[in-house]
Amino acid sequence: MRSFMKHFFFVLVVAMLFGSPRSAWPNDKIYWLNHLDLLPGDSSVQTTFQALSCPGVGGLTGLAIKSTTTGELGPDGENKVVETGIPVPPDFLIRGVRVCYQVNAAADADTFISQIRLCQLQDPSSSCSVLLDDATDQLDDGPVCVNSSPTFIDPDPPDAEGSLLLSLRVKFGSTADTICVRGVGLILAEPEKGMKRCTDGIDNDGDGLTDGADPDCTPPLQIQ
Repeated sequence: MRSFMKHFFFVLVVAMLFGSPRSAWPNDKIYWLNHLDLLPGDSSVQTTFQALSCPGVGGLTGLAIKSTTTGELGPDGENKVVETGIPVPPDFLIRGVRVCYQVNAAADADTFISQIRLCQLQDPSSSCSVLLDDATDQLDDGPVCVNSSPTFIDPDPPDAEGSLLLSLRVKFGSTADTICVRGVGLILAEPEKGMKRCTDGIDNDGDGLTDGADPDCTPPLQIQ
């Protein structure tokens, strides 16, 4: 009983510090990206790597995002974003995006991450097909880690599709505010392949199909 209570209070403290535990599929993994690679999408958004711009957690550094104007639209009416191309490990499926951040803003400022988006370059490379578009306003000042809404993206695209682009849309209530990104990762699941995952009675890749009902398993059954 004492061991159970210790575990309960540990989970409670973690939830209070970092938000509610995320929903997980059996084989979820986090593939952490280099969040310092995020680049501003227009001239009104500025990014710097500074410890002093991201205070609050023992001077932990991060990507400091600022804006020379308020709102979430740039000077030409485009969304204010930071974005980067992302590598995807082979033989994994993308289930979502995890973002760890902190907002340093005035008490009444309206500053937050307003969208998490993934799109895939098309061939010809004149358009990007949206695969994840989570417009949830991330209103917790943090420090906190949040998950996007779930998606299901095959990392091995056909020839007509190309690389993935990750973007975070931001909104600023004051030009003095800072959004500090401390981590960005992909939530991954292994595909339903191999003797172990095709006979365990679990929907390992989260596509709603289990074992023999999943075309990834049949035919033929692939043995790892």
